[in-house]
Amino acid sequence: MQKKDIFEENKELQSSLFLAQSYQDAWADYGRSLKKERFARWDYVVLTASNEEQVEGFREQIKLRNDEGFLPIQTKFLILPDPEGKRVGSGGATLNVLRAIAEEENSGDFSEKRILVIHSGGDSKRVPQYSALGKLFSPVPHKLKDGRTSTLFDEFMAEMSGVAGRIREGMVLLSGDVLLLFNSLQIDFPGRGAAAVSFKENVETGKNHGVFLMGEDGNVKKFLHKQTTETLRKQGAVNQHDAVDIDTGMVIFSTEMLNSLYSIISSDGIFDAEKYETYVNERVRLSLYGDFLYPLASDSTLKAFYEEKPEGDFCQELTEARKVVWELLRPYRMKLLRLSPAKFLHFGTTREVLKLMTEDYKKYQLLGWENQVNSSLKSSDKIAALNSVRSVNAECGEDCYLEVSYVHPGSKIGNRVMLSYIDIHGETIPDEVVLHGLKQRDDQFVVRIYGIHDNPKAAITENGCPFLTGTLEEFMSKNNIREEELWDEEEVKTLWTAKLYPVCKNISEAVKAALNIYNLMNGTGDIETWRQSERTSLCSGFVQASPKALIDWQTRMHELVKMDSLEKVIREGGTLKDAEGLLQKSDL
Repeated sequence: MQKKDIFEENKELQSSLFLAQSYQDAWADYGRSLKKERFARWDYVVLTASNEEQVEGFREQIKLRNDEGFLPIQTKFLILPDPEGKRVGSGGATLNVLRAIAEEENSGDFSEKRILVIHSGGDSKRVPQYSALGKLFSPVPHKLKDGRTSTLFDEFMAEMSGVAGRIREGMVLLSGDVLLLFNSLQIDFPGRGAAAVSFKENVETGKNHGVFLMGEDGNVKKFLHKQTTETLRKQGAVNQHDAVDIDTGMVIFSTEMLNSLYSIISSDGIFDAEKYETYVNERVRLSLYGDFLYPLASDSTLKAFYEEKPEGDFCQELTEARKVVWELLRPYRMKLLRLSPAKFLHFGTTREVLKLMTEDYKKYQLLGWENQVNSSLKSSDKIAALNSVRSVNAECGEDCYLEVSYVHPGSKIGNRVMLSYIDIHGETIPDEVVLHGLKQRDDQFVVRIYGIHDNPKAAITENGCPFLTGTLEEFMSKNNIREEELWDEEEVKTLWTAKLYPVCKNISEAVKAALNIYNLMNGTGDIETWRQSERTSLCSGFVQASPKALIDWQTRMHELVKMDSLEKVIREGGTLKDAEGLLQKSDL
């Protein structure tokens, strides 16, 4: 091995050990925040959601943790949907956060408040299995000391627990689908203007995110959002190691800047409903990153600001709003905080989740992450599982991931399959599919089936819209299905909105109906049974889902895992100590 390779290997190991220790320190800090009265903690933690249905799911999750004492009682938790369920943009959602806190405090002054905002208002279209409870509460392959399975939310709370002590006041904003691993002692915010948190990442990764270009004064000179590698190189954003300062989604706003932002929707410090409705709506759709960060970069110009790609469409109302934002925020600058070492995980697509659980978890084993968490499978089983049971006489292929699911005897699961919130009784599941179960508010069931590489956001006009083993266009053609059978008039024709999935009386019938869709894609299904059924889409299915039923199923599966584990201990001649170990619970 060459000296350079040994150096790089040692450097990577040291980085991993540093992050592992920082991770343990973060969880220790979080434990102290639950118990020590004088420990620095957030005054507010605010979660944004896309609509009231998602808010319901978030509230159930927060209540569950509050009831068990897993959240600091001194912190107020607010869960805010986009107004009237209309998409107002991440910037509009940020203004809505300021409105809510001003209402709570009966003041438009945000001084002496530590506020953590996690923007999590998306529909999770590319990971539909997480839409109902929200991607923010999607599981992470980490078993907590108290026996719970961790989620993105739990990881955020731990990682950010140390940051509260690093800022005297202000707001920290995060993207709800990016988990940042770092040491909070690296955060050094002077309390003026804003700060963007970044670290060095390969340009090929950076081109799919935002990239910061730092000036000689340590402030952000340019903010380059999703630019090509050629553009990034031309702008001087790529260093000699082919790395860029990547946008992690974490930014910090000072209280002075918060007060300026609040003036967009207030008059003399008092909330102004008319101004609020002017700037917080689905037509303007202000962006946190495109509209609130861009004016802070020193090389930005008003002319170029008007031309920045918006979250929605260009319109006169947006131009007028940008003029106001520019005048208010242009006096501020944004410091670039470079973290080293640091990593981030993006929970963006089903394929990324499957890869993390079956393969990439190995990169994070020093953090205590495993491919089998709260499951009764043997470590020798080459299956990723979380809060799941696979019966002895059930077969599973390679690179499978079982999530809050029970695979009963006689079942045959193919390769690269993801099962989520499902009960399988002897069925055969084909390769490379997701099977996801939902109980609806009317006590009926829907099981959604789609390919692990499918993009539900894709329109039918985009390469026919990949679906299972072909395209959605081919599915329609093979079975003589008309567009009006899948979409309402003038509805955007995507996999996300296609009414494909039959609503059934029980989970068993719903699984059968989902597999019939797969067979229809391959020319062997029962089209008449499908056609005569009441059907729902990926979108409407999550809107009609019961968050409480999903959480109840999580709890039930946790019990079933313990029961199955105990049964295996007895069957294999285990000891009483082995059995006791399954039931022990520790504090954080």
